[in-house]
Amino acid sequence: MPDSPVRRAALEVEAHVAADGWDQPARLFALVPTVDLIAREPELAAQVEASPGGFTSIEQELPVDGRELEELLTEIGWPDTVIGCAVVVERLMLPAEAEEELPDDPDAMAAAAAQHPDRREVRLVAAVTRGGAVHSAVRGRTADGDAVELLEGPDLVPGLLAQLRQTLQP
Repeated sequence: MPDSPVRRAALEVEAHVAADGWDQPARLFALVPTVDLIAREPELAAQVEASPGGFTSIEQELPVDGRELEELLTEIGWPDTVIGCAVVVERLMLPAEAEEELPDDPDAMAAAAAQHPDRREVRLVAAVTRGGAVHSAVRGRTADGDAVELLEGPDLVPGLLAQLRQTLQP
């Protein structure tokens, strides 16, 4: 996998969130150029690694009002100092053939997916920049609660990447 600042940022936020275990709410991060952050806040220089073109992720508070992440993302906009953003969210995934059997009602669908014997719990990571760079990652969880190998690439979660891109639009 070719390395890039957005890839490093995505993997760093995944590792940060993973350190807190599973069953977490969605977490959102602003990505700012590390050199700009140090220029504005020189006292942070000892705490962050200033690699050329690198980003520092800054966690944002999300409202705890019961709304889904996808709805919250429609209301988010970033100042120009934020060059990108990343999100980490846990979801249930089903095989394609199982999705055909799900009810249309969203609440009934969620209940059926949670009970489906072939469900997989996953942690999704998506990161985007204003310049169009993207990276995504998916980590599964076994029935025993252990994390499995991280899969990564530029387009593993296209819908989530598209929603994040929208938050960066003027």
